[in-house]
Amino acid sequence: MKIVFAASEAAPFIKTGGLGDVAQALPLALSRFPHTEVLLFLPYYGKIKEDPSIKTERIAAFDMSLSWRTEYVGLYRLVSRKRKERVFFIDNEAYFKRDQIYGEPDDGERFAFFSKAILESLTRLREKPDVIHCNDWQTALIPVLLHAFYQEELGDAKTVFTIHNIEYQGWVHPYFLGDVLGLSDKYNNSFQLGDGHNFMKNAILNCDALTTVSRTYARQICDPAFGSGLDRVISDHAFKLSGIVNGIDPLENDPARDPYLAASYSARDFEAGKAADKAALQKELALPVRRDVPVIGMVSRLVSHKGFDLFCDALGELMNWDVQFVILGTGEAGFENALRQAASVRPDRVSAQIRFSKELASRVYAGCDLFLMPSRSEPCGLSQLIAMRYGTIPVVHETGGLKDTVLPFRADTGEGYGFTFRDFSREGLLDALRRALTLFGTDKALWKRAVKNCMTADLSWKEPANEYLSLYERLIHNSL
Repeated sequence: MKIVFAASEAAPFIKTGGLGDVAQALPLALSRFPHTEVLLFLPYYGKIKEDPSIKTERIAAFDMSLSWRTEYVGLYRLVSRKRKERVFFIDNEAYFKRDQIYGEPDDGERFAFFSKAILESLTRLREKPDVIHCNDWQTALIPVLLHAFYQEELGDAKTVFTIHNIEYQGWVHPYFLGDVLGLSDKYNNSFQLGDGHNFMKNAILNCDALTTVSRTYARQICDPAFGSGLDRVISDHAFKLSGIVNGIDPLENDPARDPYLAASYSARDFEAGKAADKAALQKELALPVRRDVPVIGMVSRLVSHKGFDLFCDALGELMNWDVQFVILGTGEAGFENALRQAASVRPDRVSAQIRFSKELASRVYAGCDLFLMPSRSEPCGLSQLIAMRYGTIPVVHETGGLKDTVLPFRADTGEGYGFTFRDFSREGLLDALRRALTLFGTDKALWKRAVKNCMTADLSWKEPANEYLSLYERLIHNSL
């Protein structure tokens, strides 16, 4: 089975968020099946092109029409003997040699070019994929461009479109269809949403299968409260919608191998290692070094949909509790200022690290007792999975992938991973934290059981990759 995976970012080449993690891990996991061949396509951003550690070779160069324009396409391939998958980069410096990879005024045109260049490259390479897997709005045009221009060469390919975050949809002016894509007016209805034209709507209509990154989020995006204006479109196409939860790489997220930790540990023997990492984190951040006080971590963008309005509302009361908070991240100025203020009032209980640091993030995951994610919405979430891998018990709002991955811990059976709250409210958050802190303070044996449950859970890509492969096979055999 030949699978093309199209994405606007993928670690380790370039990453801004969770899509970068997925586009790294899922193609690799799929390539490990004996009967698969995986081709990953990425833009050849300036930051990738100028990175001497990324070795590439140019395998093709050609001109491609984009409506009335003629644009250069350079096709590069990663030089690597370690990967079964093949990694390709689409080059055009006018589009991709920018200071940032998103947020440019011509983003619609940039990623329209990228999407068409993938299809054109496949024809020139004489590759005939069975499945083309598209991700988020940046590659949402591939299904319609396939139908409109590449039916003869690639018409047997099935398309899968994955929504990683429905809030970012790709909006353009109606003139875009003819002026950039070269599509006739007959396509207007499949793009039109309100007063604009919407990439994601078109992908939902034209893809063969629609997925998102957790089962709960798949249900939620059919609801006006979560659908960001596309809920009715998605509901009408729910017959081809499924939710497949993300995984993480257990080797990349491993407290036994993490070079940034004061002490390493594993699920077999974690108590001494976590205690040492906790003390080191407290010392590093000038918090009182106390083993008996619970340390609660947060590694996140400081924005409202991550629940920071709720958290900041509760913070006044939380600062009266005998706990320590470590918050790492950047975001909205109001939340940054509120956290800095809390840290200045109670530096013994709040450490606000308004920055990004991969190294410190590792130490937060390892050195904390609890990990708080009060997100209003969360398509899947990776931080709770990383926290679990490091034996840090998650406290989460029951939404999206948080609900699917953090099963509530049950003291009567010793099963489960963390503590959850259903109502998105101040009292709901406080109640979940009280329950977690009660277990921490009163039953060390059960606490150890919960930590071990987290560390031994299968959070890898093995099962999600199997689910995607099964979906591809059903598509190919027309049995979806």
